[in-house]
Amino acid sequence: MVEDTKTEDLKQPDVNADIPDPVVRQHTVNVGGKTLSYTTTTGLMPIRDDKGELKAKLFFTAYTLDGVEDPGSRPLTFTYNGGPGSASVWLHMGGLAPKRVEMLPDGSMPKPPFKLVDNEYTWLEDTDLVFVDPVDTGYSRAVDDDAAKAAKDVKGDIETVGEFIRMYLVRNARWTSPLFLCGESYGTFRSAGLAGYLVERGMAFNGIILISSILNMQTARFTLGNDLPYQLFLPTYAATAWYHDRVPKDLKKKDIRAFLDEVETWVEDVYVSALSLGDRLPDDRREQVIDALARYTGLSRAYIDHSNLRINIHQFCKELARDEMRTVGRLDSRFKGMDKDGVSETPEFDPSLAAIRPPFTSVLNTYFRTELGYESDVEYHILRGLDWNWGDAVRGYADTSDDLRAAFTKNPYMKVFVASGYYDLATPYYATEYTLSHMNLDPEVRGNIRVEEYPTGHMVYIDFDAMVRLKGHVSEFIRDAVSQ
Repeated sequence: MVEDTKTEDLKQPDVNADIPDPVVRQHTVNVGGKTLSYTTTTGLMPIRDDKGELKAKLFFTAYTLDGVEDPGSRPLTFTYNGGPGSASVWLHMGGLAPKRVEMLPDGSMPKPPFKLVDNEYTWLEDTDLVFVDPVDTGYSRAVDDDAAKAAKDVKGDIETVGEFIRMYLVRNARWTSPLFLCGESYGTFRSAGLAGYLVERGMAFNGIILISSILNMQTARFTLGNDLPYQLFLPTYAATAWYHDRVPKDLKKKDIRAFLDEVETWVEDVYVSALSLGDRLPDDRREQVIDALARYTGLSRAYIDHSNLRINIHQFCKELARDEMRTVGRLDSRFKGMDKDGVSETPEFDPSLAAIRPPFTSVLNTYFRTELGYESDVEYHILRGLDWNWGDAVRGYADTSDDLRAAFTKNPYMKVFVASGYYDLATPYYATEYTLSHMNLDPEVRGNIRVEEYPTGHMVYIDFDAMVRLKGHVSEFIRDAVSQ
């Protein structure tokens, strides 16, 4: 005999019980003489595995334009920063959202207390925006250590953020929207991977926006036997020396782009072959290379000679202005710092990071509570080091450029916009050019990539003039990607 089962015994546990409803608020902002009304949605998105078990809660802030007759036809952009270990605060508060942190015109830190101002150059004019924080950044957390470890991996990170995107489209009925990804730094690495991963799951993107891009980690790893970074960082060393008046007068008279054209040509015609010869490089050619490196980088002949013609980024940042007891920034080499020790090999800190971290931290924490209405006693992790798994060493350096190529083959309508700064020593512009030139793209889609360069560092948008230019370029890009 089958026993009678009570109704309450059939109830399933509520897996969302500890996930509060998102906070929804209405706002307005003045853009180009007109008022935009928009809605913010701030909260946690549950991320589950194939069995429906909760693995993580990803924090997000969405901006959607009000008064749109068919939201399902409006462009939608998912955006995040890099690290790995960075929250989306930099893109969020730096120039994309309707509010931004007020910095000095060149992007340096203003005197505290710091201010939040209306951003009349917000991207919301052209696209709805969803800022998402990966696991262990922002307010995003995994449910346990095993889930956190799985998400802090090249493959696991792409799968987790990819599931967030799927869930957002499902919950907000946005499957038919023109879709875009916007990442900065490691976020560009993530975007390339997502483009390849999600197209296999039925999500084709109209456009990918790569800001301060790195898709192939070999281009930035100064490891024994890898000469590639020495070649690819050199134009940015030269740009830095030019900016700080460390090059000869005849070079300083040139505008920055003309100067870099000369440096790039020399790298390709002379420097690459010189490094490839190693100890076989004849003495006379070695002396010529040392002369050119000293002329372009502002470093002494002796220093270059003792470095075996190979200049490491951190050593460059310390050495260029050592005679002034100053260092130059990694994220933005226009910025100078002061170390306590003038004889150390590398800088004590990055002055360009020190200039932006306090304003963004202060303003964001206030903004969430007062304007967005999201309250939490959990620490918002803006930037932190993560124990990251870069994958199987047998496969070589981590690289998602081939995922981007694969996405092009399956979606030839996709467009890519690349923004790079001349003074970015974290993800040098010339390394980005190298990667884009070595993707083995079919000629039919090569024209789908647009590259723009700016006289700024890693965070292109913190420089006011560059932020305005970037907004104009992205507006054109989105219109082009949607109208084709």
